[in-house]
Amino acid sequence: MSDKAVERRIEELRQAIRHHDYLYHVLDAPEISDEEYDRLFRELRELEGEHPELATPDSPTQRVGGRPLDSFTTVDHVAPMLSLDSAQDEASLLRFDARIRRGLADAEVRYVLEPKLDGASVELVYESGVLARAATRGDGRVGEGVTENVRTIPAVPLRLRAAERAIPAILALRGEVIMRIGAFEALNEQLLAADRAPFANPRNAAAGSLRQLDSAITASRPLDLFVYDILASEGGGEMPGTQWDGLQAIRQWGLPSPEMTRRASTVDEVLEYHAELIRERDDFDYEIDGIVIKLDDLDARRRLGATSHHPRWAFAYKFPARKEVTRILKIVPSVGRTGVVTPVAMMRPVELAGVTVSRATLHNREEVSRKDVREGDRVRVQRAGDVIPQVLERVDEPGRERAAPWRMPDACPSCGSALFERGPFTVCPNSFDCPAQLAGRIEHFASRGALDIDGLGEETARLLVSEGLVRHLPDLYEVKAAQLADLPGFARKSAENLVTAISESSSVELRRFLFGLGIPEVGTSVAGDLARHFGTLERLRAASEEELQEVAGVGPKMAERITAFFRSAGNAEILDQLVRGPLRLIEAADQSGQAEEEGGRAAAGAPLAGLRFVFTGGLAGWTREEAKRQVESLGARVTSSVSRSTDYLVAGSDPGSKLGKATELGVMVLDEREFAALLARHGVE
Repeated sequence: MSDKAVERRIEELRQAIRHHDYLYHVLDAPEISDEEYDRLFRELRELEGEHPELATPDSPTQRVGGRPLDSFTTVDHVAPMLSLDSAQDEASLLRFDARIRRGLADAEVRYVLEPKLDGASVELVYESGVLARAATRGDGRVGEGVTENVRTIPAVPLRLRAAERAIPAILALRGEVIMRIGAFEALNEQLLAADRAPFANPRNAAAGSLRQLDSAITASRPLDLFVYDILASEGGGEMPGTQWDGLQAIRQWGLPSPEMTRRASTVDEVLEYHAELIRERDDFDYEIDGIVIKLDDLDARRRLGATSHHPRWAFAYKFPARKEVTRILKIVPSVGRTGVVTPVAMMRPVELAGVTVSRATLHNREEVSRKDVREGDRVRVQRAGDVIPQVLERVDEPGRERAAPWRMPDACPSCGSALFERGPFTVCPNSFDCPAQLAGRIEHFASRGALDIDGLGEETARLLVSEGLVRHLPDLYEVKAAQLADLPGFARKSAENLVTAISESSSVELRRFLFGLGIPEVGTSVAGDLARHFGTLERLRAASEEELQEVAGVGPKMAERITAFFRSAGNAEILDQLVRGPLRLIEAADQSGQAEEEGGRAAAGAPLAGLRFVFTGGLAGWTREEAKRQVESLGARVTSSVSRSTDYLVAGSDPGSKLGKATELGVMVLDEREFAALLARHGVE
């Protein structure tokens, strides 16, 4: 063939393959056999191999895995990927519906109902119709770049189909990567045959396969995809005004969208849909764990807005947990990272929602007593939210002699320290010196949100402690590659890599260090707030409970737990060894330097400089982000919770508990009209 003929044939093959991909993955209506499809694909691959100058990134052949990555890149989402407010009880659904109708002033309400997929959320970004990047959900605002892995999923079009609705120049979509149940079972059989650990459930299999540094491994896994939201768009034609039309557009562009979607206008219709999917749940060839109710009108969604965690216009109505009956063989106390000792039921293995379960939490000693479960008892177990196994209740067996009531030990099973009671919980006070706690603390210290030490997970942390290489947290920085090389799971190179990763973590931001310490009540957000407020570790360690409560979101209980952590002699010794030895903290003052000083001088002249605002409820005239930008442009700071240091609470519709707390603390409350007037006085319309 001539060069022109080859080029034409390549394009014909690409269009034919994309068309058949659409028929197969979106319409579930294939027109040709697998053999015929494979013949077209082989011909295209051969022609591109003979004419590499004609290969393009969006060709159907470009799904093979590429070179393994050293790590995933961090990606900012085009739009927030918030989690959903969820519950299993009908009363919560009724409250959600009432809030929607109240927020829309009793305007007509229509919902779109979708199955709640149990997989791994991803963001797909298309530029000029071509897949440009993909990212995991992460924390909802920042995720991990998994573009090469997502490109290997057959259901993901590398180029969108032309349709009646124009494709935007930039299109961000949200979807769920799943693994169908049959494919999951086949994969586990392969893993077992290769003497490798199987996945616990299809969701873990999908998430684990998606996050492989070697995309060739992802390509070998049977992943699938459904896309259910348009997150954002720029350029191109008019975008859908409703969720329903958005789902149709998604399908027209060549992407699979959820099956069995429906529109509803009443709670009764929602309940009927929920009951129908419970009945048909086992007929799905992929996992669903509830339904999602979304407001159909996109303009109405924008008016209702979102909290920092979830949109106000959507709700997940979960299915009841699945239950089975088995027998408790033994109850053992398990020491967690924070020192809480949890009774765990070791059970006769039972199949529960497609997963074999042999252990379940009993939560605390009071729960064991309340349920009166003992070793040898027959019990009903469930997977809460289809995830965490737990003992629901004892099944009575008349005439059967029972074991003595189970009692929590007096001493820690890991280190022998005397245990103490804190409310319903039993706690080992030995903190960093208890081997079980130490292993958990090392794992947490090395986690992505903390010091991000690659290769230091749960198994390695336990190994370091059990082998005596790490007896105290600072010992971590003394571990040598030669000590690791002969341990199970290590070779010379992997030992060197871990030691290098530990060494590279020795310079760390204060916020990450605080989170990594595992201070009770302190998550990533609070750690960041503490670092910004106090600037240095020494100031934070010296802070009183009253000073801690000046930080947004820190209440009396949290302040008490933080001060108790820093005043513990054992903890203080560990901190001193870390910061005077291997670690260099990048403290807030180091990060900001002169720029912060100059910014502070500039802000000092702003009309709202130094004032703190909190927003609650829905605003008709602004989105939450717009309102936040307005006050920040005037020098104010926006925080997420009400405290004594809050100057103004701006209360929109359905304000919630923050309004009550502001009233109790004497904080000035502004309604939307008063807020607009305040901005207008300072030249903001």
